[in-house]
Amino acid sequence: MSMPRTEGLEFVLTLSCPDKPGIVYTVSSFLVQHSGNIIDSQQYGEPDGGLFFMRVHFSVPQPRTVAELERDFTWVAEAFHMSWRLHDKSERIKTLLMVSQLGHCLNDLLFRWSAGSLPVDVTGVVSNHEVFRGLTESYRLPFHYLPVTREGKPAAEARLLSVIDETDTELIVLARYMQILSPEVCKRVEGRMINIHHSFLPSFKGAKPYHQAHAKGVKLVGATAHYVTPDLDEGPIIEQGLMRVDHSYSPERLVEAGRDVEAQVLARAVTWHAEHRVLLNGNRTVVLGA
Repeated sequence: MSMPRTEGLEFVLTLSCPDKPGIVYTVSSFLVQHSGNIIDSQQYGEPDGGLFFMRVHFSVPQPRTVAELERDFTWVAEAFHMSWRLHDKSERIKTLLMVSQLGHCLNDLLFRWSAGSLPVDVTGVVSNHEVFRGLTESYRLPFHYLPVTREGKPAAEARLLSVIDETDTELIVLARYMQILSPEVCKRVEGRMINIHHSFLPSFKGAKPYHQAHAKGVKLVGATAHYVTPDLDEGPIIEQGLMRVDHSYSPERLVEAGRDVEAQVLARAVTWHAEHRVLLNGNRTVVLGA
């Protein structure tokens, strides 16, 4: 449901809890009690009495802080055993981008960010190569060169975690970063690191997957954006995309098509996460209002 926008501070409430009658009514009543105006609201209840998920974008006319609203909402959350978060919509998520030697996703994200269409605050770029230092610095962003060797990987990962902490980064985006991160790092950033890869897995693994796909005569090229977990490329999927191809596509043209899909899918996934539309549901996600 949607209502006319009013002036005031805007917030986004996200929640999940066991599904039962009265959740929407109680949340709406809470907002009425605080003079809240619902701008946008989506909800989803799992079949057979599973979990209930909700995202509410609302405004309040008087100055209020997240802490004040959180304090007042606590009794609602406890009554329904909710997992929930309240976000000040004016605060953009601080986001760190990571890349290796393929720059199509990085270039796309940086352009969208500079144009104002990617609702994040980019804190910098991390890479294990120097290739994109110039591109990064052209956007006046810090470039962190963290080379990775077998012996030096623990030190590189320690430095990565330091960069994340020093910049108060909330979201990390692997924009074709081709190093496998340790389980310890994956657990540390669980639910806030997004990866992108082609959707040929598990059929075409390793080097040159598009060339392998061309040899098999594939008719679809796709990409998958997901949260990173210690299980390589098996985290909860946020978004996927595909395009049809045919016999006339060379391996090089397949690569170009795949890169276009990867950039678009990753941008959507990052946007939805930044807008607090993605709620985790075990090994799956619920994406509300995308």
